[in-house]
Amino acid sequence: MSRYDPASIEPKWQAAWEEALTFKATREGDKPKYYVLEMFPYPSGRIHIGHVRNYTMGDVIARYKKQNGFNVLHPMGFDAFGMPAENAAMASGGHPKDWTYGNIDTMVGQMKPLGFGLDWSRMFATCDPEYYGQQQALFLDFLEKGLVYRKNAMVNWDPVDMTVLANEQVIDGCGWRSGAPVERKELTQWFFKISDKSGELLDALDTLDNWPAKVKTMQANWIGRSRGLQFAFSTIDAPEGFDRIEVYTTRPDTLMGASFVGISPDHPLAKQLEKDNADLAAFTAECRKMATTEEAMEKAEKKGFDTGLRVRHPFDTAWELPVYVANFILMDYGTGAIFGCPAHDQRDLDFARKYDLPVVSTFAPAMGEEGTFILPEDGGPAYVPPKQETVRWLKPFNWDEAATGEAAIEAAIDFCEKNGVGQGVTKFRLRDWGLSRQRYWGCPIPVVHCDTCGVVPEKKENLPIQLPYDEAGKPIDFSIPGNPLDRHPNWRDCECPSCGKPAKRETDTMDTFVDSSWYFARFTAPRATTPTDLSEAEYWMNVDQYIGGIEHAILHLLYSRFFARGMIETGHLPESAKEPFNALFTQGMVTHAIYRRSYLKRIDDIDGAPAHLTTYRYYYPEEIAVREGKAYLVNDDVETQLKAGDEVEVVPSAKMSKSKNNVVDPMAIISTYGADTARWFVLSDSPPERDVEWTASGAEAANKHLGRVYRIAAEIAAGDAPSTKEDEALLKETHKTIHDVTMGVESFGFNAAIAKLYGFTNTLSKSRAGKEAKTFAAKTLAQLMSPMTPHLSEEIWQLLGGEGLIADAPWPKADEAMLVEDSVTLPIQVNGKRRGEIEVPKDMPKEEVEKLVLAHDAVVKALDGGTPKKLIVVPGRIVNVVV
Repeated sequence: MSRYDPASIEPKWQAAWEEALTFKATREGDKPKYYVLEMFPYPSGRIHIGHVRNYTMGDVIARYKKQNGFNVLHPMGFDAFGMPAENAAMASGGHPKDWTYGNIDTMVGQMKPLGFGLDWSRMFATCDPEYYGQQQALFLDFLEKGLVYRKNAMVNWDPVDMTVLANEQVIDGCGWRSGAPVERKELTQWFFKISDKSGELLDALDTLDNWPAKVKTMQANWIGRSRGLQFAFSTIDAPEGFDRIEVYTTRPDTLMGASFVGISPDHPLAKQLEKDNADLAAFTAECRKMATTEEAMEKAEKKGFDTGLRVRHPFDTAWELPVYVANFILMDYGTGAIFGCPAHDQRDLDFARKYDLPVVSTFAPAMGEEGTFILPEDGGPAYVPPKQETVRWLKPFNWDEAATGEAAIEAAIDFCEKNGVGQGVTKFRLRDWGLSRQRYWGCPIPVVHCDTCGVVPEKKENLPIQLPYDEAGKPIDFSIPGNPLDRHPNWRDCECPSCGKPAKRETDTMDTFVDSSWYFARFTAPRATTPTDLSEAEYWMNVDQYIGGIEHAILHLLYSRFFARGMIETGHLPESAKEPFNALFTQGMVTHAIYRRSYLKRIDDIDGAPAHLTTYRYYYPEEIAVREGKAYLVNDDVETQLKAGDEVEVVPSAKMSKSKNNVVDPMAIISTYGADTARWFVLSDSPPERDVEWTASGAEAANKHLGRVYRIAAEIAAGDAPSTKEDEALLKETHKTIHDVTMGVESFGFNAAIAKLYGFTNTLSKSRAGKEAKTFAAKTLAQLMSPMTPHLSEEIWQLLGGEGLIADAPWPKADEAMLVEDSVTLPIQVNGKRRGEIEVPKDMPKEEVEKLVLAHDAVVKALDGGTPKKLIVVPGRIVNVVV
């Protein structure tokens, strides 16, 4: 009997699938369709076990749906634009295009041996001109519909790299790569008008029944609908044109506690005042060096500058408030101005105490003993009640003295509207999406700047506007700071599409989030000469099952939902695709222990004298031998002067990271154990939404089990046992397993399904049924395993005489009649300890069960001729005998 040999089995069946075009998506007959998609990868160079887990989950669903009679679309592509490619070019002197396509070739070469049932004929990369040319066409359609526009905006500007930085790329006020102090600079930028759809995007979350609740909550918080009051403070002796300062507040119930008015350093009034005030100009310049992420602003010291201006309180013109420029106020949220109520906002309280401003409480907790609550003006913290908490009013307007925070807000809005103070409005936190990036490796924005015509859209017949590969016949030098497109006259200089006069191309490229915001639609017709083929999109959309990491829960998914709506408005998607992903699953990570050892690394100090730095040396799993929970070096390490056999530190399971060397190379696993082992292990050890720890022992155990399944099947194929009375029992167990595994796959409970398959394997190995019954059971086992271990399953299917490819075979159906239990096994407990069991007909009367129990050897022995004090029969569950 031959042994399980994945090295020969797996390439054989991959070739068979390719030859038969098994996974090519087709609109075949009247079958229903099913579109399964994993978030496509960035071509960083090599896949890792995390990729294997993600794509195996999608492959299980795709194969299962195919076997259930669906026309399945399961494509693969690459999110290929972005800064890493430019960084690699800067480091190596190469070209982003060569680096990217080389990595794509490597990753495809690593994916194919894993046996994923993908339609490779639909593969594309977002840096393919055929793809980004259609993205440019979409941009022009969005521009025509008013979904994209251009305006001046404050940005983070790196003066060395000469590029705009996202908030997350500003570290301690400096560019993440150059280390140069970042400037807040006003530039003309392109924006998608996503804010217009805030309410729709928020309300539609309630329709996404098959999305994780945490993802919907994260998106809802990001969109951030709030009900508040918009009003204005009238100014005193302000510059001309600034007689009012508009403010939006979600807490108008705290207006009686107002202490100051704060404006953003980028507020028009601040910009006007700094023209004649050098100290203010220096302060605003300092503010513009700050990072503007919520986290960074929360941690930063709150600073202000008293402008000397005053405003009148809307309820009392004799009540004047000072106006400060404050570093914690953003111009792009609300109106860029706030009123500070220190008693009920901790940030405002810190600011007020720093600048000796009044603190006045408007309410306090309604309940509680005297002396247990310290007012903020008496040294206590700011009191911010939950919306449903009842408060005790200290300075009410004219409503009941006891009201909930939420009710008080509405009452305050009503009061202000009736008294002409302001208007109740609903606002959203979501800002328009700035898509301009000052870099080369991205999709060029298809507009032209003409001195005569202004900003002119490129003609569609001129698309794609391709990126230049070289510069005047020489390789582009990416080590020069700034965007190479700005200094590339052959590419930048062009004719105006409108008047034909000399003009210049837009040299900004698109944010890479644009590339990934519509790729799901392009997969429905990846070679179409328009962004989509509407008939294909109508057939294949929506994505029935989308799978990806929780890190994309907000921006990627939100932008994709916006793009779907824009593509419907521009005629590229059907109305039914407004929410493009019917079901979403966010998988956990694959983790691995970290192996490290601290040591003194020699460095040279500033004078060139030798010095040492304590640092860590991290080791790859293959460099380590693990014995009894401890880790030892396999070979000598020259860098740390450690010897083979020396112990190193083990950091428990952590996210795989190249910087910590705790990554597992799937190719090494395939060469050692085979692809099916890797697939089986990443699915079997943990629920798919949770993290799974990769261990060598776990992989070895998975491989041994698959070898056992192969041996059992081979023994059945070689055997010739006649039918026995155990045939029916095995048949019933087979149908139970079909039912349980099917339920597991349908519910993404892959680990639960695999647990059932382990159990059924044990049942099959011990069964004394005849060959016919065992062959049916083994073929069924192969079918049920085929989405997880497709190569092994094909081999067993062929070994047992299955027709065609198992990938094309119909999914087995459980016979409902076989699921009905005719008998039940009852455990017998004597004085609370299990002593045996009996199998009885399911409907046996209680009195008959008692007779069988009293005749059981263990009970007879325990009674020793006596009678039980109690005999309790719980029908269908258990029997308790008290002696």
